[in-house]
Amino acid sequence: MARVLSLLGALSLAACWPAAAQERPVVVVTPGTEHRYRVAVQRFADLSSQPDSSRALSFRRDLVEALDFSSVFVSLDLGAFLGPEVTEAVDAPPICSDWVQIGADALVQGEIRAMTGRTEAEFSVWDTARCRRLLRRRHAAPAGEVRFVARRIADDVAEAFTGVRGVAATELSFVSDRGGTPEIYVMDADGGHPRSVTSNGSINNFPSWSPDGKSILYTSYRSGNRPKLFLTTRGRRRSGSLLPRLNSDLPQYRAVFDPTGRMLAAVLSADGAAEIFTVRSNGRRLRRLTKNRAIDIAPTWSPDGRRIAFVSDRSGSPQIYIMDADGRNVRRLTYQGTYNTHPAWSPEGGWIVYETRLKGQFDIWLIDPEGNVNVPLVSHPRSDESPAWAPNGRKLAFSSTRRGAADIYIIDLSGDNLRRLTSRAGHNTSPAWGPQPR
Repeated sequence: MARVLSLLGALSLAACWPAAAQERPVVVVTPGTEHRYRVAVQRFADLSSQPDSSRALSFRRDLVEALDFSSVFVSLDLGAFLGPEVTEAVDAPPICSDWVQIGADALVQGEIRAMTGRTEAEFSVWDTARCRRLLRRRHAAPAGEVRFVARRIADDVAEAFTGVRGVAATELSFVSDRGGTPEIYVMDADGGHPRSVTSNGSINNFPSWSPDGKSILYTSYRSGNRPKLFLTTRGRRRSGSLLPRLNSDLPQYRAVFDPTGRMLAAVLSADGAAEIFTVRSNGRRLRRLTKNRAIDIAPTWSPDGRRIAFVSDRSGSPQIYIMDADGRNVRRLTYQGTYNTHPAWSPEGGWIVYETRLKGQFDIWLIDPEGNVNVPLVSHPRSDESPAWAPNGRKLAFSSTRRGAADIYIIDLSGDNLRRLTSRAGHNTSPAWGPQPR
C-alpha cells in the first residue's frame, strides 16, 4: 500500500500542487497567424415591456467578449458602423453593402426581451459578402443568467461560420486550495463566476465531468482518510459516494466516465497495486483490465469508447500506454522522455495530449494514437501540467506555475491566445473541461 500511495503521489496526486521549477533553455511554441472574421454586432432591440438601453449595451458587451473568446472573430467598434447601431427588426434583411464597406464579414442582429424571471434573445447571423442569412435562433434563460445567453449565441455564431461550435458557454472544473484545503471548484470557460462544488475540508482531487455535464466525479479523502470516489450533481443522479457496493476498505484512486456516461474506467487498489478496472456507474459489472506488479493509473477514453490510454511504470518509468476497452492489445505509446503522465484523448480522436518532465519541470506534448507524430505544444521554463481538452478540440486548459503559484490557463491548439483564468487565489490545478451545454 505504501508503494502504491507513494507512486500515485509522484504520478498523479502531485498534480494538485506546483512542481519544482528549474530554469532551462526553453523551446518556444511560435503562435501562428490565424484568420479571424470581422464581425459587426448590433445592439439588440429591447422589446421588453420596460425597455432599458443599459440592458442592451450590457448584453452587447457580453456577446462581444464571448465572440472574442472564440478566437474566431474580431468585433468592430460601434463607431465604425455605416448601418444602424441598433437592430431595427430581426426579420429585416440588412443593407449588406453598408457592412461590407467597413470590412465586416459577419453581422449579428437581434432582439432581447426581459420578462418576469426570464430573459429571451432572438438573433440572426448574416454572411455580409454573400448577403445571406446563415442562422436564426432564439435562446432563453433565467433573468440572472443573461450572460449565459450571450455566450450561447457566440457559440452559435462560431459554428455558423466555421462548422465547429464555440466553447464560450462551457465550464471548467478544477482544484483550488484558496479556502485552505483542496476543494473542487467550477468556473465559466473564460474564468468568470468561480464557485465551490465541495466544502468538506478534506483533500479533493481529479474532477471529471459526466458527458451530459450534469455531474462531476472526483476523488476525496473525506471518508476514513482513504481515497474514495464521490459524485456531485445538478441533475438526476444522486450526490455522494459513487461506488458504495465496492469494498470500502480498498482505496478508489480515480475514475472517468466513458463517452456514454454509463461506464467508468476506474483506478482501484488490487493486490497491493493500483490497477485499472471498468465498472458500471451503478457499481455493477466490475472488470479488471490490468494485472501486473506495476502501477497503472490515469485512464482516458477514446471518443468512440473502444480504447483507453493510461499511465504505467511497467517499463521502469511512467509512460503512456494504450489498450482496448476490454484490456486486450496493450501497447506502449511514448518512448521519448523518461517521465510521461496525464494523458487526455482529444474529442475527435486524432491526438493524445500529455505532460512530460524535462529537467525538473513539466511541458505539454501531443502524440497521435499510433505514435507516429510526437511534438511539443506548450513549453516554458516553469511547469505546465494536467492538460484538458475543450469539447470542440480547439483549445486546451492546463495548470502552470509560470507566475509562481499554480494557476489555470487556456490556449488555442495553434499556440495562440494564451489566457490565465485564475489569479491571486491559492494554488489552482487539475482542470477538467466540461461538455457543451444541452
